[in-house]
Amino acid sequence: MPAAFTAAERTRITAQLRRSGRRLFTTQGLRKTSIDELVAPAGIVKSTFYVFFDSKEALYLELILEGTAAVRQRTVDDGLRHGTDTRDALRRFLRGAVEVITSDPLYRRLTTHPEELAAVLAKLDPSAIERAGDNGMAELTEFVAEAQRSGDMLGDSPDVVVGVMRAVLLLTRHTEEFGESYPLVLDLLIDSVTTGLTTARQPRRPSTSTVRKTPKTPSTSRTGKTERKR
Repeated sequence: MPAAFTAAERTRITAQLRRSGRRLFTTQGLRKTSIDELVAPAGIVKSTFYVFFDSKEALYLELILEGTAAVRQRTVDDGLRHGTDTRDALRRFLRGAVEVITSDPLYRRLTTHPEELAAVLAKLDPSAIERAGDNGMAELTEFVAEAQRSGDMLGDSPDVVVGVMRAVLLLTRHTEEFGESYPLVLDLLIDSVTTGLTTARQPRRPSTSTVRKTPKTPSTSRTGKTERKR
């Protein structure tokens, strides 16, 4: 029979399991992390883990959900919904996502190992899956689909576009390789991708070959009479 814990003990153990989970899931991933590794710092046995979480996948999901509100704020509320046009909205989304990945190691792990989230969701009930899906990706897919229907974006597959945008985020894994040039490389990549995905709708300056020449007006002589060209 599981040991009884006081409220203070439950709070302490839960916090320690969360810390252990974040550290281990970030550094070695879901599959390689064992229950024994999770419980050791908390000073409890393996069977007691299930008093606090149904599975290690449930713990993983809880850690993801901790940052969901911040993720949506940066990528959707301050991103997609605040763009001046489709291109600007996509740029804002990507830059917000980069901020999240840079500041949260677990989300950085999810960017490079999306199969881990799939493994988590495969073992959880539909309500948990619904909560996990509230991270901005559904809104991005809907936004892209609508932009493609309206002609603001190229292509007809939202999933392909979302895949391209996720590929941009992989650059965050190579910050050291680019050194001081990394911010410039990232900005140029984001601008190039979002420009390439969207249709040009802003007015362009006419080229010199298409500008009509203004007809010359007859010149006037010093006497005030109009001179005619011979």
